[in-house]
Amino acid sequence: MLPWLLIIFVSVPIAEIGVFIEVGGRYGLWPTIAAVFATAIIGTALIRHQGLNIVREVQAHLDAGQLPARQIFDGLCLLVAGALLLTPGFITDAVGFILLVPGLRSIAAAMVLSRVERHQEFRAGPGPAPGPGGVVIDGEFAEVADPEAEADAAAEAAPRLTDGSDPSRPAS
Repeated sequence: MLPWLLIIFVSVPIAEIGVFIEVGGRYGLWPTIAAVFATAIIGTALIRHQGLNIVREVQAHLDAGQLPARQIFDGLCLLVAGALLLTPGFITDAVGFILLVPGLRSIAAAMVLSRVERHQEFRAGPGPAPGPGGVVIDGEFAEVADPEAEADAAAEAAPRLTDGSDPSRPAS
């Protein structure tokens, strides 16, 4: 995971600089800067609008006693989109705008869920998880005490006299 993060943190800024040079050479400096600010402003407005809708959906799910898992994932996507849209650059803006499209977030959610299911045993829903071999054995248990262990524990807990005799036993 660490090498991929290093590659991303090095290659993305280099690619963004290349795109800035290309766009700036084609359209000029001020239109390029204006485009960067415009994407940040438009993206912020879209995130605010969609974020408020997601908050309402989360509240409705919680009021109904349901887990708002889908809305939490959408909120996470909006958080990442916001960070990408506020980062100067056209590539990060493009990825940020992609995360703002609800249909594409659905595809991303399905991809993440399938990856989680592939890499670890994951089960959603009520009830116990299957044991080895996929079989669930449902049962009840009661703790059964060992009578000899109880007698030994009682003997250990009983007070002893200073001469070593046991006061619970009759003197002989």
